[in-house]
Amino acid sequence: MIVKIEEQTGAQLLVQCLQNLGVKNSFGVPGESYLAVLDALHDADIQFNLCRQEGAASFAACAWGKLTGMPGICFVTRGPGATNGSIGVHSARQDSSPMILFVGQVNFDHKDREAFQEVDYRAFFGPLAKWATEIDNVKRIPEIVSRAWRCALSGRPGPVVIGLPENMLTNRTSVESCQPIEVAEAGVDLSQTDALTRILNESERPLILIGGGGWRETGKSALKRFAELHNFPVSAIFRYHDLIDNHSHIYVGDAGVGMADHLAKMIKNSDVILVINARLGEAATKSWSLLKVPYPRQKLIHVHACDSEIGKIYQPGLSFHSNPNQFAQFLESLEIDGKNLTQRTSWITKGHSDYLSSLLAPPQQSPVDMSAVMNFLRERLEQDAIITNGAGNFAFWPNKHFCFGPRQRLLAPQSGAMGYGLPAAIAAALAYPKRQVVCFAGDGDLQMGLSELGTAVQHGARLIILVLNNGAYGTIRMHQEKKYPSRLFGTNLYNPDFAAVAEAFGMKGYCVRQTEDFAETFEKASRSKNGALLELMVSVEAITPRKTISDLRSEH
Repeated sequence: MIVKIEEQTGAQLLVQCLQNLGVKNSFGVPGESYLAVLDALHDADIQFNLCRQEGAASFAACAWGKLTGMPGICFVTRGPGATNGSIGVHSARQDSSPMILFVGQVNFDHKDREAFQEVDYRAFFGPLAKWATEIDNVKRIPEIVSRAWRCALSGRPGPVVIGLPENMLTNRTSVESCQPIEVAEAGVDLSQTDALTRILNESERPLILIGGGGWRETGKSALKRFAELHNFPVSAIFRYHDLIDNHSHIYVGDAGVGMADHLAKMIKNSDVILVINARLGEAATKSWSLLKVPYPRQKLIHVHACDSEIGKIYQPGLSFHSNPNQFAQFLESLEIDGKNLTQRTSWITKGHSDYLSSLLAPPQQSPVDMSAVMNFLRERLEQDAIITNGAGNFAFWPNKHFCFGPRQRLLAPQSGAMGYGLPAAIAAALAYPKRQVVCFAGDGDLQMGLSELGTAVQHGARLIILVLNNGAYGTIRMHQEKKYPSRLFGTNLYNPDFAAVAEAFGMKGYCVRQTEDFAETFEKASRSKNGALLELMVSVEAITPRKTISDLRSEH
């Protein structure tokens, strides 16, 4: 029996495809170029979270992908909308986060004439996305959307960009919609089992480096059990702290910007480095200085879901093209003997002890002492709390001075993009409305998307925002003092009353002027039904957790 498929517009078919793939939430800024999609969403079971600026919308979609493992969906209009939204695509690329950005496009017959707001999306997004394309035939919507979904999730996850010509969205068709997709995962080459077992058994100072997207609880749990049983220390690369329980004796810190001295020494002095699903990029290697390029002194084993990442910079002695979850479960099957257990125990004990010491910062020369604030938050935040941050020196506090438990999550951009933290927190609060969501933001960082407070309130995203207000672009001020001491220029900020701005948007706003008031204020904020913003007055003199501006100047 042949089932007749009712004719519908391209926009209706597109939305139906997304529903069939399991999409429940999307982010965007409206535009006339995809007005037909907005009309189709009107009747669909997909929440459209209305953002104030396309950069924030794409950040939110990027964070959604990183948090849930499902592609974050974002809609932006042509031209300015697309260029604004590109920041989230870049972040998703470097974060290995699955995401699909749908961009309105000019009509077919207007293309290549520099029509109003016309951009060649294949050319513009080509270097940023895993795949950038346009749908030039309404009948190909299910084909291209299915491919985009698979592309975003497979191998190294990442962003896909799809252009939607305006008249294609209103053209009609009766083709079949998308079907649910199961993405295949690369397995483990068992022929290398003996070689891997031998290397691990011989190691006295091993180190496991983990990172990247695509991890599931099964993989993370398997890795933890293996490392704990055999005393293999584990380090997470930049902004992937939450992949492993930081409280476990196997955790030795994050290999990222501002890497602790003890971890840099461990990387240098290790005899075996097992890298699972992580890129050996600039942050993880201190600008490629900790490992010799292209042949490290250490025995290097590189495991990655994307074969092109293996040997990109460092040539491993042993490699596995494998999904991280499959490989982690495979590790548990290895027969690891105990001949070097004593040496590994001594190695890992010192590494974890040094990590715990690195969590504690000295008291700060500041009205609000962030060291004391973090001491409070490490005890106070809920066991499944989600922490977000953008970019700036303030990020040292959640990234270097918080110990992530097994159910806590970190959403932070590997790309170092300012403005990421608030949209990411909104996405997290919408994905998990019953979990505590805390956003760390600098005063400059927050103003990249301050208007998204309206998005949070409008869509019921309940979160707490901690704004560290030092009246400066702190990171750039730090580098300025290092390279051009005492020549302050272009880094001071004139700020609004952040607490008053929050109140204007319908959120509770508080200004914390001294350390002693923080704990009580945080408890008040936690009880707010619409979320809250805490403006923390900190001194620019306390430019990093361990150095003041005076310290930097004295080094010259």
